[in-house]
Amino acid sequence: MKKLLASLCLALLLWSLMFSPWTAPLFPFWWMMTGSALLLCILSSCFSPGWWKEVRLHGSDVVLGVGIAVALWGIFWLGDKMAAWLFHFARPQVDAIYGMKEGESPWLLSGLMLFLIGPAEEIFWRGYVQRTFTRLWSPNAAWLVTALVYALVHAGSCNFMLTMAALVAGAVWGTLYRFYPSRLGAIILSHALWDVAVFVLFPI
Repeated sequence: MKKLLASLCLALLLWSLMFSPWTAPLFPFWWMMTGSALLLCILSSCFSPGWWKEVRLHGSDVVLGVGIAVALWGIFWLGDKMAAWLFHFARPQVDAIYGMKEGESPWLLSGLMLFLIGPAEEIFWRGYVQRTFTRLWSPNAAWLVTALVYALVHAGSCNFMLTMAALVAGAVWGTLYRFYPSRLGAIILSHALWDVAVFVLFPI
């Protein structure tokens, strides 16, 4: 439990430094995101070896991963329209999120998200955090706490839309892991594909 809490504190610190309006300008965002995700992935492998046993990519896993990515993009598209109607600050905050990719090569960003950031995040949040909480508590409690903490680490951005996006995405991926822990490969694929779709190919 101490190792898990220390890892979560580290994630909170790193994400706060990356996203906080006061510290974000000090760091090259995409490289720090990549390094931070990989560091947490390494800690996951050290503190909870064996997560890779839940990773497989059979045909059904590929179909499920693609399907979840498409469905999640649709949820975010609808959520963006509803949020823009309800909150005057919604669109400017979404635009601020997209502002993080300005000046960066779309090919570079796609490669980082598809092969490093997306997979590393899922290995940490589902393969380590939710997996460990499930062993300590009940699967439902593990799902809820992991989704809330995933949203919390984004709260330092002071961006309501980003925090809610993290909550929704974390809840979706966490739900899939809650009922199908052996489909971690599909979850990793869906996260990676969704990242590329929402940030590069089909921005909302």
